[in-house]
Amino acid sequence: MSGKTPIFIIGATGYIGGTVLSRLLAHHNAHTFDITALVRSPEKAKILKERFGVHSAVGSFEDTALLEQLSANAHVVLSMADSDDVAAMQAILQGLKKRHESTGDVPVLIHTSGTGQLIDGQETKGMAATDLIYDDTNFDQMASIKPTAFHRDVDLLTFAADAEGYCRTYVVLPSTIYGTAHNALVAAGVQNPRSIQIPMLAKASLHRGRAGMVGAGLSRWPNVHIDDVADLYIILLDAIASKGADAVDHGARGCYFAENGEHAAYEISRAIGEAMVALGRASDPEPTPFTDDELKHYFGSVEMGHYWGTNSRCRAAHARTLGWAPRYATRDMIASVSGEVEAIVEARSYETFKAQFSKPILARFNIPGDA
Repeated sequence: MSGKTPIFIIGATGYIGGTVLSRLLAHHNAHTFDITALVRSPEKAKILKERFGVHSAVGSFEDTALLEQLSANAHVVLSMADSDDVAAMQAILQGLKKRHESTGDVPVLIHTSGTGQLIDGQETKGMAATDLIYDDTNFDQMASIKPTAFHRDVDLLTFAADAEGYCRTYVVLPSTIYGTAHNALVAAGVQNPRSIQIPMLAKASLHRGRAGMVGAGLSRWPNVHIDDVADLYIILLDAIASKGADAVDHGARGCYFAENGEHAAYEISRAIGEAMVALGRASDPEPTPFTDDELKHYFGSVEMGHYWGTNSRCRAAHARTLGWAPRYATRDMIASVSGEVEAIVEARSYETFKAQFSKPILARFNIPGDA
């Protein structure tokens, strides 16, 4: 549409993407946005169009030709689905390059990665916290992250595209995300309202009848509320729109952590245990270590289970320079755990709980799945 900014959203029905889309729909400049979403479900596509005025294309990350076409049509692409699909990102970037070559426009890509890439060398199997803390304003430190780190291969593709000059790229790296999303998209049945991180541990704990942890639960991760994550995307977009894309750190300098405090793994497991006792699902709130057999059963492999005993420590200084001021802290995350456990018990989803990490995801961690 003439005069409107074409925005392409990938992951619009997901936990992060749907929450960001709800913010865009309520944005004071929403009337200037022409939003298109890629969705798998024709039913959800219909709802997005009829109730929210969002154009939709039905497809998936596997439809690389469609990804390329939709990206070529957009000035802004928000990638908030798979952080690790190289082929999909190549298609997105090819579309943005075509747009630049045909129109002269320098489009914007905001990609979602994660602080999982910081765990390299910090795998303590839950027996210790490590001292290394990443600061996203320390560009030399950020550049030292290994190319083989989780999510990093896709991030590097975005950096290279920015360096070529045909687009401006920015990477948001959320940490442990928590909280239930509440918005019109959730109410309409379009958006997934919950994370998988804490619920996965809760399901495993409920199934075994006692809260579980890896090792002694001493490893540390940052945490961030879903509403604060969504705010960061909007603040970043607003900064790009008001200052100009070149005035906001981009490319290899354009990484923005999303965190507001950190926790020891034990704290989450203990909160799960307390919720289980309150619900009559356990007699003791104190978590115990998962056995190797349990790690394999619940998380796909012993090695993958040890992921929950890694350290990923960072400070989101960069995002705060943009004016991002997260409202929720670690205490809010701990307080939210009981609601997650209650929801799982109510749905009885733990009774048939299986490993939620597929072999392709294990491969992206460079961890072989057990037979």
